[in-house]
Amino acid sequence: MHEFVWKFREVTDMDKIKFLKNKAKYSNLIIGSSMILLLLLVAIFANVIAPYRYDDSMMNERLQEPSIHHLLGTDFYGRDVFSRILYGARIALQIALQSVGIQLVIGVTIGLLCGYFGGWIDRILSFIMDITWAMPPLIIAFAVVSVLGQSLNNAIIAIAVVSWAQYARIVRAKTMSIKNMAFLETGIAFGESTPALLLRYILPNVVPAMVVIASISIPSAIMSTTALSFLGLGAQSPSPDWGLALSDSVRHLTMAPWLGIAPGLALVYTTLGFSMLGEGLRDLIDPRLRSL
Repeated sequence: MHEFVWKFREVTDMDKIKFLKNKAKYSNLIIGSSMILLLLLVAIFANVIAPYRYDDSMMNERLQEPSIHHLLGTDFYGRDVFSRILYGARIALQIALQSVGIQLVIGVTIGLLCGYFGGWIDRILSFIMDITWAMPPLIIAFAVVSVLGQSLNNAIIAIAVVSWAQYARIVRAKTMSIKNMAFLETGIAFGESTPALLLRYILPNVVPAMVVIASISIPSAIMSTTALSFLGLGAQSPSPDWGLALSDSVRHLTMAPWLGIAPGLALVYTTLGFSMLGEGLRDLIDPRLRSL
């Protein structure tokens, strides 16, 4: 009887541990998804939620403190900070989608070519990949923006151009492990072309890992682009970009601290949401990516 009770307690404790692990695994995914969903809704309905347009200037109401009429105060040009934060969510999502999208296209393409063909193609592309991986991203982004010109789109392109190597490295490794599997040899035996083998047989097997890496790298893309905007190399006035708002707030930080607090908190919220979403997806889809 005592032995039965002991085994029952042991099983119960194990179930509790398993339950707590599963709960911790899905909590990041649920919280992160909820945060990003809220950000998405704010971005879509910004023109409905915001009490003013982001570029409405009221010079007689410059640098007003937070109040009923202006929930987060106004900036040096009399623009409502709350409205500009809401419209800035659209720019944050634009950065996330465009930057990561470009990185995926470049990284997945090069990774597939390296992993599948090997030989001199792998050596040349891997050499370019290693050079890109070794260089400081922001320094190279500065150079790219200097050549292309100062704008948000050029800043996004610059960050994407110097950040694709992480995708290529993972896709290359996975492709090399997949190309000798039986199902791929079956496709070759049936006369499938090389593009078909890459797109129909190999690519679907690397998509889950790419989804995870993309969601994890979004915060870095947003912060890097924000840094360029802060330095005047990204979005230009009167854009409601949060990095530009932080740059403008520096000149009035002592007399109007709310100018820097609001966009700073918005950035923390956005990057935290994407980070938790990425970690939740990693634990759900491919826990082995913890070691990458």
